[in-house]
Amino acid sequence: MTETTSRLLLLIEDDEAFARTLSRSFERRGYRVLVAPGHDEAAALLAQLPPAQSPGYAVVDLKLKGNSSGLACVQLLHEHDPDMLIVVLTGFASIATAVEAIKLGAVQYLAKPSNTDDIEAAFGHVAGSTDVEVTNRSTSIKTLEWERIHAVLAETDFNISEAARRLGLHRRTLARKLEKQRVK
Repeated sequence: MTETTSRLLLLIEDDEAFARTLSRSFERRGYRVLVAPGHDEAAALLAQLPPAQSPGYAVVDLKLKGNSSGLACVQLLHEHDPDMLIVVLTGFASIATAVEAIKLGAVQYLAKPSNTDDIEAAFGHVAGSTDVEVTNRSTSIKTLEWERIHAVLAETDFNISEAARRLGLHRRTLARKLEKQRVK
């Protein structure tokens, strides 16, 4: 990574206000920020960059407009540059999507709300640690249900109607459950 690209960050976020706020915050810290609202725009941005100017960092929202998944963006970025440090942000955290994000090339997975300090710390915390405490607490039924819902959502590319069908729920019931459990 050259000095020019080491501080180049690609932000894939469809919420314009949040993207603008996060961009400004990273720019104040010396990053050059490129913003794309989705997968296709990110692919177009990467194609326009000279090969020597690959972003060293990326922040990807998990759930993008049109029920698009940030996981596809993670895969695109990792294929473009396996050394890129990719952090996934989400208001819909689940173990299933966290595992998939890491498998696809993300180095960290953060639940919203996360600020620039959290994200920058995530870029610096790439290696795993054996010091993480393993608890004896069993998983609750609510947690298992929540994880199953998110696994099915990921399988259906965040299509609520299809996920509800696969789960045997009415679409409005699933939407209520998601709204009730949403990480804010």
